[in-house]
Amino acid sequence: MPHMPRVRSSSVCARPARWLTLVCLSLPLIVSQPSLAGEISHRRLTQVVIAVREARPAVVSIQGQKTVAGGEDAASSKETPRQVNGMGTGAIVDERGYILTNYHVVSDVRRIEVTADDRRTYTAELVAYDEAADLAIIKIPAPQPLPTIRIGTSSDLMEGESVIALGNAYGYEQTVTRGIISALNRDVQVSDTQSYDDLIQTDASINPGNSGGPLLNIDGEMIGVNVAVRAGAQGIGFAIPIDNALRVAADLLNVQRLNRRWHGLITEASSDPSGPLHIAKVESASPAADVGLQPGDDILQVGSLAVRRPLDLERAFLDRAAGDPLPLQVRRGEETLTLELALADYNRRVDSAEAVVANADDQRAWEIFGLKLSEEPRSEFLQRDTRYRGGMHVDDVRRGSPADNQGILAGDILVGMHRWETASAHDMQYIVSRPDLTNLGKIKFYVLRGQRVLYGHLNVASTADASNRPKTRR
Repeated sequence: MPHMPRVRSSSVCARPARWLTLVCLSLPLIVSQPSLAGEISHRRLTQVVIAVREARPAVVSIQGQKTVAGGEDAASSKETPRQVNGMGTGAIVDERGYILTNYHVVSDVRRIEVTADDRRTYTAELVAYDEAADLAIIKIPAPQPLPTIRIGTSSDLMEGESVIALGNAYGYEQTVTRGIISALNRDVQVSDTQSYDDLIQTDASINPGNSGGPLLNIDGEMIGVNVAVRAGAQGIGFAIPIDNALRVAADLLNVQRLNRRWHGLITEASSDPSGPLHIAKVESASPAADVGLQPGDDILQVGSLAVRRPLDLERAFLDRAAGDPLPLQVRRGEETLTLELALADYNRRVDSAEAVVANADDQRAWEIFGLKLSEEPRSEFLQRDTRYRGGMHVDDVRRGSPADNQGILAGDILVGMHRWETASAHDMQYIVSRPDLTNLGKIKFYVLRGQRVLYGHLNVASTADASNRPKTRR
C-alpha cells in the first residue's frame, strides 16, 4: 500500500504552526473580474494560458463558517470558542457535482458554500472524508452535467518541471500562479501533533485559500492537491500527489460504503497512466464473479465512461440501483469482451443470510486484530461530544493479539482505522473483507477512552511490540 499523507489534528485551521500554516484561513471574499475579450496573438496564447482555460471551469471556491478554539477569557482564564470564516478551493471530479478538496477546509463547517466558475453558488453536503489523509468529497446539486478536471499522474513528475496552482487565494477566486516542482517526497511537520508525508514541494505561490485546489502540469492536468505553505517564506508550498489523493477518493466514493451496493471487484490502476483498469481480484459469489470477470482482466469501459483508475469504476456505479445492469468492455489477453454487470445489495455478500456475513466478519476481526466489537448505540455515542460520527465498542481483546500489544482495552470505542472511519458494523465489514488488509503491515487506529482520543498502530503482519502504547492526541 503506498505511503499516504497523514494529519494528526482535528482543528487544522485553528492552531497553525509558527512556521507552517494550512491554506484555509479566515479571509474576506473578493470577487474576481471577468476576462477581457479581443483579438489575441498566437504568441500570447501560451501553453500556460491554454492549461488554465481548460481547468478553470472545473475549479470551485469554498466558503464556510466554523467554530474554533479562541483566546483565553480574561475573567475565567479559559479558552473560549469563536466563529471564523474558512475558505478553500475544490476540483470537480464527477459531472454530477462531486468535488475533491481538503478535509480541513470543510471539517466542522455548518454550511458549506460553493461558488463555481460561472458564478453560480451552491450549498454542498459532505459526502465522505479521510481525516488522516486530509481529503474529503463534497457534493453540490448539479442542474446539468458539470465540467470536470482533467486528471494526470504524479508517478512521473520531474524536479524542475513547470506547474500551475489555481485557486481561491486570499479570497481572489481563480487566482493563477506558476512555478516549478522544487522537490518530491517531502515529509512536512506542520506542528507538534500534525504532519504530512510524501508531498510535492513547489515554488508556485500557494496562499491561504488555495487549500484543496489543483496543482496542474503544463498540459493542464491535475497532478496534486494544494495543501500547505511555509509561513514567512517565499516560494515554498506543498501539494498531495494526485495518485495518492485518487486512491483515497476511490475509497471515499466506494459504492459499498455509500450506497450499500456490491460489485465484488478489487482493482488497481495500470502502470501506464493512460492504460486500462486492471482487475486484481474477483470476490467469490459476487456479481462480478457471476458474469465471468476474472483476475487479470482489464476493464476498458463501464457504460459510457472510459475507466483508468479505481475511482472511475466507483463513479460509473454511483447511483445505480441493485439489479440494474451496466455494460462493461473488458480485455482478456487478445480478446475484447462485452459483459453486463449489475450491482447487488451488499447484504448478499458472502452468503444470502446477513447473520452469516456478520459472524464471518466478527471472526475475522478477532483473528486479525484480536478485537470483539459491537456497534455503540447512537444515543450513547452522541453524549460523548466528539467530532466522530460513530464507533464500535470494544467488548473483548484477545491476549497477545495486535490490539492487546497496543494497549486497547475493553470499553474503548474504536472510531477509525487506517484511512477508514469505523462508525458502524458496515464499516468494519468493509475493512475486514479487504483482501489487501494484512498486506498493509501496521494499521493506524483511533480509539476514544473517556474524553481522550488515543492512537497507535496495529501490526497485522507480525507480532507487534508490546511496549508501544497508544498516545494521547492533543
